Order: sequence, then C-alpha cells, then structure tokens
Amino acid sequence: MSALSQWLDRRQPSASVVQAIAASAVGLLAGAGVRLFRWLIEEVRELWSAGLTPLGPGWSTALVPALGGVIVGLLLLWLVGEERHHGVAGIIEAVALAGGRLRYRRMPAKAVAAAISLGSGASVGPEDPSVQIGSNLGSMLGQWLRLSDDRMRVLVAGGAAAGMAAAFNAPIAGVFFALEIVLGEVAGSAVGPVVLSAVVSAAFTQAVAGKQPAFAVPAYDFRSAWELPLYLGLGLAAGPVSALYVRLLYLSQDLFHRLRLPRWLKPALAGAAVGLAALALPQVLGEGYVTIESILGSRTQTVGLLLALLAAKIVLTPLCIGAGFPGGVFAPSLFLGATLGGAFGLAADRLFPGLTLDPQAFAMVGMAAMLAGAVHAPLTAILLLFEMTNDYRIILPLMFAVMVSQWASQRLQSDSVYTLSLARKGLRIERGRDVEVLESLTVGEVMERDAPVLRGADPLAGAAEVMAARRFNGLAVLNAAGRLAGILTRQDLDRGKAAGLATVGDACTREVLVAYEDESLAEALRRMSVRDIGRLPVVSRDDPGRLLGLLRRHALTRAYDAALTRQAELRHRAQRVRLGTVGGVEVEEIEVEAGAPCDGLAVRDLGWPPGAVLATLRRGARVMIPRADTVLLAGDVLAVLAEGAAREAVVRSCRRG
Repeated sequence: MSALSQWLDRRQPSASVVQAIAASAVGLLAGAGVRLFRWLIEEVRELWSAGLTPLGPGWSTALVPALGGVIVGLLLLWLVGEERHHGVAGIIEAVALAGGRLRYRRMPAKAVAAAISLGSGASVGPEDPSVQIGSNLGSMLGQWLRLSDDRMRVLVAGGAAAGMAAAFNAPIAGVFFALEIVLGEVAGSAVGPVVLSAVVSAAFTQAVAGKQPAFAVPAYDFRSAWELPLYLGLGLAAGPVSALYVRLLYLSQDLFHRLRLPRWLKPALAGAAVGLAALALPQVLGEGYVTIESILGSRTQTVGLLLALLAAKIVLTPLCIGAGFPGGVFAPSLFLGATLGGAFGLAADRLFPGLTLDPQAFAMVGMAAMLAGAVHAPLTAILLLFEMTNDYRIILPLMFAVMVSQWASQRLQSDSVYTLSLARKGLRIERGRDVEVLESLTVGEVMERDAPVLRGADPLAGAAEVMAARRFNGLAVLNAAGRLAGILTRQDLDRGKAAGLATVGDACTREVLVAYEDESLAEALRRMSVRDIGRLPVVSRDDPGRLLGLLRRHALTRAYDAALTRQAELRHRAQRVRLGTVGGVEVEEIEVEAGAPCDGLAVRDLGWPPGAVLATLRRGARVMIPRADTVLLAGDVLAVLAEGAAREAVVRSCRRG
C-alpha cells in the first residue's frame, strides 16, 4: 500500500475526497466480509450435520458444541492469543486510546473461530464478530493509508456501522450503533463517512442477499393508550433482567479465569453444558434467530416454555462468553427480550382479554427493551426494531419501553455490557475520549467515609467543640434511628446560639443538598459551586437516608492530584495499546515491588534478556520514556514488550522474593 500512499501524496486530493473513498471501500469490504462470515457459519453447520448424523440426533446435539469448543480453544491458543477485552469493548478502547489502531492481522483467525463457535451451536451471536470484521477492515485501511488518528477513528466507526448494517440489513441502526457505542457521540464530522460506509455495506448486502430484514415480522398495531401501562411493566421487567445478564457475563469470566485448566479445555466445558441443555431445549443452540422468528410470528408458545428458554439462555450465554467462545452478546440480548416479552404478552393477554392484545408485539418490544438495557444505546435499539418491522405504528410503545428499561437497568448496573469491561480495568470513556480531569473520578473515591457526625439530640455547645477540634465547618446530622436528618454548619451554629436553641436538631438545616457515591466529582463540585456550599453529605441512591460519607471542598486538591495520576495512567495505557498494535505482541504492565531485584537499579544494569523491551514508565502522575540512566523505583509501573522466557525473567526481577 506504500505505492497508493505515494500516489495520494503526488495527486494530493482533498481530505474529504480521501475520507469518502476510504469510507466507501470500508463499507464494501465489510459487507463482503460479513457475507463470507455468514457463509462460513452455514458451512460449519453442514459439516457437523454430515459428520455426526450416524450417531443420532441426541448424541450429535450433545457432542457438537463440546467438540466445537475444543477446536475453538486450540485456534485461539495458537493463532489469536490473549486479548485485553472481549469483542466491541476492545474496539472502544482502541478508538479512545490508540487512534483506532487494531490488530487486524488477527481478524481472520478470530472470524474463523467465531464461525466455528456459532456453527457448533455455542450460545453466542454473530453481530459482534461482524462489527469486529468491519472495524478491523477500517483500521487496516487507515493504517495502510497512514491516516491521522481522528480519520482512522472515523474509519473504524464506519466499519462498525457497515458490519452492523450487513448483519441486520439495517443501515440506520448500524450508523447509530457506531456513533452511540463506538464513538460515544451522535454528532460531529464523523457522521457523513459513517453513514456512507453503512449505506455501501447495506447496498452490497441487499444486492447479494435481497432486501428482506433480519426477521420476518408481521404487522402489529398499537390499538389503545391503555396498553401503555403494560409496556411500562415490560420495561420495568426488562431493565433488571438485562442488568442481571451483564453481571452474569462478567461473573462467568471471573469464574473461568480462576479455573486452573488449559485454555482450550474451557470452551469445551461450556460447549458440553450447552449440548446437555439442548437435549431438553434445542432452541438455546446458536444465535436463536429461528426461535425469535417463531416467537414473533405465532402464539403457539406457552409462558412456561418462554420463561424456561429465558432462564437457560441467560445462563448459557455468559457461560460460553466467559469460557472463551468468540461471539457476541447482541443476538442473545434479542433472544432474551423476545422470550421475556412473549411471556409477558401472553400473561397480559390472559389477564386483560378485553384489550385484544398481540403477545407477539410485546415480544418485539421486549427485544428492543432488553437490548437497550444491556448496551445502553436506546437510539440503536429503537431504530433497529423500527427497521426490522418497517412499521411506524408500534414506535410509541417501543420508545416508551426502551427508555424505561434503560433507566431501570442503569439504576442497578451503571455500566453497559461493553463499558463494564473497560471500567473493571480503570477506564472511563465518555464521548469516545479520555474524560476531563475531575470527570475521571467519582465522589466515592475522594469522600471522607469516617467523618464525624452529630446527633439531633446533641447539645449545641458540644457540637461547637467537635467542629472546632476536628476543624470541620459543617457536619452531617443523624436522627435517633441513624438516618440523615440534616447538616449543621458554622452559620447554623451561630444562628442557633443567638436564638437560644439548645440542640443540634433544632439548629441544623433540614433541606440538604446531597451527593452520590457513583457520580463524577466534577458533577458534585458543580452542584456545590452553584449554591456556594463547602460540603455535601454522600448518601446511597437506593436509600437517601443512609449516610455513606462527607464530601468537602477541602478534598479538591487531593482529588485533583489523584485525577492527574489517573490521566497519566490512561496515557500510559494508550501507549501500551499502540505499542501492542504496531508490534504485534502483548504489552504487559508490571509494577515494581519494594525490595525487588530491579528496585533501585538503572535501566542499563537490569540485565534483562534481549527479547524484553522496556517501552514506557509511569511514576505517579508522570509518564516517561526511560533512558539508560533512569533508576527504577518501587511503585513504578512498566510497560514491557516481552514473551515467553523473557517475560518470566522480567516478572522475576520486578517481584520481591
């Protein structure tokens, strides 16, 4: 591709022309790549069917997912290696921290492994791999053309939109998926190229496979406003289920991470579980599109069957993802929503026969509600279902249930299925970029949990002594039951003494402005500034009377230092991601322990093997490129490129004993 870059340098076309051509190429390549991926899935299914037919349907159903797990595990072990994040989360990290640079050379092996997973019946979806195919093609083209970070991010987002458009034949939903989830903002100069990629991909898909949507859905009607309370109930049910789904995904990952088993064996165990479950409920195999279409098209299912499928899928999908099966969480979210909505609709139809409800309509709305609760992208969920039905009449309950579900899900699980992976590694991404200094910290990280408190029955004179001794200008006041009753400031104290009041409860301010443990420090400080308040009691969102701590303006300096350290950590992580992408090897962060062999040694004296390279060093709020005379100290975090025996030698030198 250097010849193409040289030709562009000579011709010097405008930036917009280059971006448009690149976006169109990404859309075309992504559309073709996703079609090839889908064809490969079907080929794998036919091979399994032909190879195991002599064993009988029962044995083949039970064995195929386990055998597929063995093959997938070996492929990932030999050809892919360890990855920092599963699926789309890695794309979000690369866009935010590494200028959209992805390890596109791994994508063919990952796509084959994902096709084998789905073709073998693993309980995962094809959409996330489709998005990865498009995004990696966008990153590949951007790196070949040596585009700037901003333009490469746009191409990666365009590839994501193209992959989603090809997967669902839904270009509008693909665009909003890329903008809401990958880039984090539905605005800016990226919209045009992203739309172009999605349109080209959808046009290619429709030319090859036809214009039909992902599911054949009959027309539904919203007959009466009396149905809205039922859709409210569906949204309130979908939110907690989607939050549980997200938590189970990461609980399963932690469980399999702790299992001391060969990596190739873990997918085999999960596949065996899927195979055994499929003997009783064959609908749980694979992405479940056939089952979804059956639920949307008929009333033959029972509430019991739908709830059984819901329970099985919400366990098996986390099991497969946690064990290492490559695949997505998108299609299983739709499956869960269809089963939950279908069961809810059937029950509502029996309870309110006079409303002449369509249970299938509840199944369809449940798909969008569950998806929004899991990925926290309401526009994507609404538009996806709208494109799938091509019917505007259901849009009102659809929007209502989606927003209720997302609200309920976020109350229980603040991070989405994608961002939780990043948050667990200390990354908070907003609008596709590193957040501003104080936005990167939460109130819970800097509040004082052991701040003294006053009781409403305490004498006012004693409160004055406590505040003077502990140097507090205001303290939270609790009632006899230990619940937050107010706050006593020095101004309240002076006014109480002047009025002859005797107790803290008589003098304190009852209407209290509060902060929450999980909100950003910047948001809490803005609230303090508007009212010119020096402190805020920190309470639980679920129980506003339960005091968790005290946030004081005095903590701002300490918080700012912590935020600078956090930013340095993110810069260090960004450098690590970039090095890993360019070098093609894993870049590991290793902290130097006190008393370790390398503690106090200069870089020139480390004696590391030739295969180990020290790339960057983070010391507190500073990130530096180490020189030969740089002395390593305890607490330094090193970004090291090393594999095999070289890595083991580096780890030994950084560990005490």
